[in-house]
Amino acid sequence: MVKFNELIKVIISLQILIISTFIPVFISIPFTNKYIGIFELPITWQLPSIVIITLIFKSKIVIKAFSIYLIIGLFFIPIFQQGGSLGYLLTPNFGYLLGIYPLIKIIDNLNIRNQIINNYDLLKYGILGIVSMHLIGIIYNCIQVLVFKHSELLLYNISKYSLGKFFYHVLMLAPVTLIIKIINNNRYQR
Repeated sequence: MVKFNELIKVIISLQILIISTFIPVFISIPFTNKYIGIFELPITWQLPSIVIITLIFKSKIVIKAFSIYLIIGLFFIPIFQQGGSLGYLLTPNFGYLLGIYPLIKIIDNLNIRNQIINNYDLLKYGILGIVSMHLIGIIYNCIQVLVFKHSELLLYNISKYSLGKFFYHVLMLAPVTLIIKIINNNRYQR
């Protein structure tokens, strides 16, 4: 039976996951002619949100929330970045969603190891988690290529979904390090 306190944490985590999936990442770059260029990155705030809520709560809570998120996206409402429904299982994106599970477990090691989380450990575990997420996505793509016999799509999918987004995912650890200071201050004050 789920405790009321744990249920509240799962609902909060689920809400953060759903909201962060819909928010694209924009970077504004000032030019010399006094104009500001705004560039949209090919990712959302989902990955940093998962890292943050895993650091705030425990992996057990975040895995429950993420599993509910997957069920909602597959069977009820198209809440994934590029849609939803059972047909989403056939897209390369679904493998990367499955890769979130090992990412959560790896990030949770920071909760177990340290009371105060330093930026070096966050980057180390964050990059390791992102690599594991991408490896799961690549394995999922390989399985799809074997099942559907579309070998011409393998390199395209890997370059579009892994190589094209890996740097951006690592880059998104930077705003997380700023939020870590707040989390550390709260843990220190307890």
